[in-house]
Amino acid sequence: MSKHHHTFHAGEATVLAADGQFTDAMPEILIGRTDGPVGQAFANMMAQSKGHTAMFAIRACNQMVRPATITVPKVTLKDSANIDLFGGVVQAATADAVLDSVIDGVIPKDKVDELCIVSLVWIDPRCAKDPNLDKKDMYRTNYEATKLAIKRAMNNEPSIDELIANRHKIKHDMDDWS
Repeated sequence: MSKHHHTFHAGEATVLAADGQFTDAMPEILIGRTDGPVGQAFANMMAQSKGHTAMFAIRACNQMVRPATITVPKVTLKDSANIDLFGGVVQAATADAVLDSVIDGVIPKDKVDELCIVSLVWIDPRCAKDPNLDKKDMYRTNYEATKLAIKRAMNNEPSIDELIANRHKIKHDMDDWS
C-alpha cells in the first residue's frame, strides 16, 4: 500500500428527521492520514480559539474514538442549549458511528492511529427551542448520516461516472435553478 493511500477522502450524507422534528442530519466528512492535509486541518481546528466550537468525538468520558475525530458545527452555537445538544446527542452519535465503521470494516482497524476525521455537523437552531425535541431521533439521524458519509468517503462515492450519468437527472434539493 502506497504512502499516499488514504491521503484525502471526502463524503457527505443527509438523513431526514421524523415527522414534526427538526433533527435532519447532514454531516460532511473528511478522512485522511494524520501526516497529510486532513491531519493538518484537524490540528488547525484544535488551535481555533474563536468561532465555531470544535470537540473530539467521545463515546463517554475517557473514551475518545479512533480514528481521532473532531466534530465542528456548521453554524456558531450561541447558547448552552445548542452546545449541550452538540456535546451530547450529536457527539455520541458521531462517536458511535465512527467506532461502528471500524467494527464493520469500513475503516481499516489497522489504520485507526494513522487516520483522523473532521466532521462538520448541522444542528437546526429550532432543535434547542423545541419542547417536543426527540433526542433519540436526533441521535438516529446523526448516527445514520455519519455512518453513511464515512462509507461514501472511504469508497470515494459518488463516483465521477455516477455524477456524470445523473447530471441532468438529479437537481439540487432546495430548488431547480438550471
